[in-house]
Amino acid sequence: MILKPTFNFLLKSFLITGVLIFVSCGEDYVPKPKAYLRLEYPKSRYVEAEVDVPFLFETNLLATKLSYSKINATTESYGINIEYPSLKGTIFLTYKAVEGNRKNLINFLRDAEKLTENHMIKADEIPPASIYENEIGKVYGMFSEVKGNVASPAQFYVTDSINHFLTGSLYFYAKPNYDSILPAANYLQKDIKHIMETIEWK
Repeated sequence: MILKPTFNFLLKSFLITGVLIFVSCGEDYVPKPKAYLRLEYPKSRYVEAEVDVPFLFETNLLATKLSYSKINATTESYGINIEYPSLKGTIFLTYKAVEGNRKNLINFLRDAEKLTENHMIKADEIPPASIYENEIGKVYGMFSEVKGNVASPAQFYVTDSINHFLTGSLYFYAKPNYDSILPAANYLQKDIKHIMETIEWK
């Protein structure tokens, strides 16, 4: 004798099969990875800076504001601001003439090192500084990067050890947030390195 399936049996079979198919086709939940805003910046285009200071260097055309002033007429000191309004950042340069006996050179070097040390309190990481040497142009210096929620993520100095000394630092006029300023900081650090590489003493 052949048993015919009842309506209830068929209905239960369809429901169970449907549930199994639905469950088996579901994807495993995977949390989304932490993402950061991707910003695209224009390709750097460098030109010689038109400022009346005792050295030559090149700046990025993205820096739409470039200003300078004589800080101290007796010691030949200058302050130069390279502003990037679209990135809300500024590279501050300070030039100081080295005295004939080079007594003030040691103080200049100490001040440059302290500038980086002052950011160690809030820094997450301070990679080893990069030494820069240009024997032909007599330009010697150091580039330092500071990672974390710090006011200045990059500083540098260059000198010929005889007549010229130049320091520079990058600042953003926004609340320090390393994750949000990282793309802009990386972009401007390239500009800082280009400044160092194009220095020519007058």
